[in-house]
Amino acid sequence: MDEVKQIVNDIRNGNVMPIYLLMGEEPYYIDKIAEYIEKNVLAEEERGFNQMVLYGKDVSVEDIVGNAKRYPMMAEKQVVIVKEAQHLARTIDNLSSYAENPQPSTVLVLCYKYSKFDKRKKVYKLIKKNGICFESKKLYENQVSDWIRKTLQGKGYKITLKASVLLVEFLGTDLSKINNELEKLQLVLPKEKEITPLDIEENIGISKDYNNFELKKAIGERNVVKAARILNYFSQNPKDNPFVVTVTLLNTFFTQLLKYHGMNDHNPKSVASILGINPYFVGEYQVAAKNYPMKKVSAIVSHLRELDLKGKGVGANNISQADLLKELLVKII
Repeated sequence: MDEVKQIVNDIRNGNVMPIYLLMGEEPYYIDKIAEYIEKNVLAEEERGFNQMVLYGKDVSVEDIVGNAKRYPMMAEKQVVIVKEAQHLARTIDNLSSYAENPQPSTVLVLCYKYSKFDKRKKVYKLIKKNGICFESKKLYENQVSDWIRKTLQGKGYKITLKASVLLVEFLGTDLSKINNELEKLQLVLPKEKEITPLDIEENIGISKDYNNFELKKAIGERNVVKAARILNYFSQNPKDNPFVVTVTLLNTFFTQLLKYHGMNDHNPKSVASILGINPYFVGEYQVAAKNYPMKKVSAIVSHLRELDLKGKGVGANNISQADLLKELLVKII
C-alpha cells in the first residue's frame, strides 16, 4: 500500500509527525505502522523512560493528554501509543484542544481499529492539519488474492492464483491471519518457489481437493459425483468445514449468478467488474449460467436461505450437518 510505504519512509527519514490517527476496519496496517513507530522512533536505551503504551478501555482522553504533554527524559522525543482507541469514541473530540497545538517533542499514536472514525468531528480535522490521518479500509474478497501475491512478491516468492484463492476461501479477509500463515510458508519453502495448492495442503492443512472453492466449481459444472464426494468429506470433518461457511459461499455464488443473468453485457471485463470477482473466474459463471437458468437460480437462492436458517436452528432442531449437506445438494442439483 503506497500510503503505508510513504508514512514509513517519512519516519525512516526523520520526518516524524507529532500525532498520528490510524483508523479503519482493517487492523493489519494500523498494527504495522504502530509497531514500526514503536520500534524505530526512539533508540532502545531511550524507550524505558520515554515510550508508553496505553489502552483506550483503561484510560480517558484527559489521561492521554496528560501523558502527551510530558517532556521527554534525556531524549529529543517521547512516544505515546494508544491502542484500542475506538473505546474512546464518545469522548475523542475532547482531544481537540491538544490536536490544535500538539507537543512538538511527543509522538502521539491513536490506533482506532475495527470501525470508521467520524470525519465530521473537529478532532479529525485538526489531526489532519497538524499530523497524519491514515484510513485502513477492509479489502473486498476479490482484492485479497492480489494482496497475497504482492506481499509474497515483495519477499521473493510467487503463488498460483488457485493457491491464493484457496487461502482466502479458508481464512477469509483478515490480513493479519493470512499474513501469519504466509510467514509459516516462508519458513519452510525456498525463495523463488511458486507456492501451489499442494504446498498449502501440506503446510497449512487446507485440503486442495476438498474445499468450498472446489465445491462451488463442481456445482457450477453440475458435476454431481465430485460435489457429493466433497460434501461427504465435509460431513466427516465438520469442525474444519462449518456448514454456515459453505452455505454462505454458495449463496454469494448464486446471487452473483443471478446478477450475471440480468446483465446485458457479458464481456469478461464487465462481468468481473460488476460481480467483483477476478477475471480468471468469469469462465465458471459462464459455465454455471448454461447449467442454471435464471428461474432455477432464484429458487436455489431461496433454498439456500432456508438452509442457512435451519443450520442456525431456526425452524428445525438437531439436524446433523451431514443431513443439511445432503439436502443442500438435492435442492441445488
